[in-house]
Amino acid sequence: MYVAVPGIRNYLGYGGHGLLVFDIDKGHEFVKRIPLQGFKQDGTPSNIKGIAVSIPLNSAYISTLEGLQRLDLTSEKIIWEKAFDGGADRMSISPDGMTMYLPSLEKDFWNVVNCESGEIITKIKVYDRAHNTIYGPSGDFAYMADISSPYLYVAQTKGHTIVNKIGPFSHGIRPFTINSQESLVYVNVNELLGFEVGDLKTGKVLASIQVEGWDKGPVRRHGNPSHGIGLTPDEKEIWISDGHNMRMHLFQATAPYQQLTTIPLQDMPGWITFSLDGNYAYPSSGEVIDVKSRKIIHLLQDEHNNYVASEKMIELHFQDGKIIAKGDQFGLGRKMKH
Repeated sequence: MYVAVPGIRNYLGYGGHGLLVFDIDKGHEFVKRIPLQGFKQDGTPSNIKGIAVSIPLNSAYISTLEGLQRLDLTSEKIIWEKAFDGGADRMSISPDGMTMYLPSLEKDFWNVVNCESGEIITKIKVYDRAHNTIYGPSGDFAYMADISSPYLYVAQTKGHTIVNKIGPFSHGIRPFTINSQESLVYVNVNELLGFEVGDLKTGKVLASIQVEGWDKGPVRRHGNPSHGIGLTPDEKEIWISDGHNMRMHLFQATAPYQQLTTIPLQDMPGWITFSLDGNYAYPSSGEVIDVKSRKIIHLLQDEHNNYVASEKMIELHFQDGKIIAKGDQFGLGRKMKH
């Protein structure tokens, strides 16, 4: 598990600065810290906004407020670092590993970027405040969430043009995830402690589900009750973050979206993802949760025994020093093989 820090704002108290590596097969023990760039003008580390990986280029990409750096995963050296006009947010890479959809930092456009060179292929103007991005597993579509809009925008990647929009949902869209068939989207929206479901084919909103038994309250980050949503790889459950109550709430991922249970956490969660095999859940608060038993089995700690927390992490599998499989930061469904 590769964990980029500072992955909660620019707070260095959650693991410092760098790319921290943990061995999943050895109880998530700390392996090493890979140095990163991404410094502000005053010399302090900038907020890390996203992490994504290209298998054919054997590279990890880390976005910060200002730009993007490409790290070779064999030499563990930075190949290039580029600033982007308008900043950079949480990106997503095509299944072939060659094209990135990189949102500006809450401006009205996404950059489409060549993963090898970092050059901009084109810009896609969307609405007002570009934010989270998922490149669909088919490679045919990219899904773009703009905080100011109740619609999820869909780009056809062949020509990098918007061809559809899903919604309107009840409010601006925050984190979201999709199933492997690219037929359903599950979204967090502003003001809702819960999630909404959209049909990626028809564009219609199918359901709005509120967490029962827990009240909304003030949150320290992100400004909305639920910021963080993931689909278990088998697509049977949806896990959502509850910032105020410091919990994960679990639901069935099919109608009527029954609420299953709740898991208390050590800190406020702002993100959730899962291991490729579906055995482990990783809230951004630093716990490792056994999905089947619902029990917290480990707390991520760095080489100094400090607790590590981040909203930007990705699972990688290696053979002979090269990546052969990768997870993602979004908790995507993996029921169908692509």
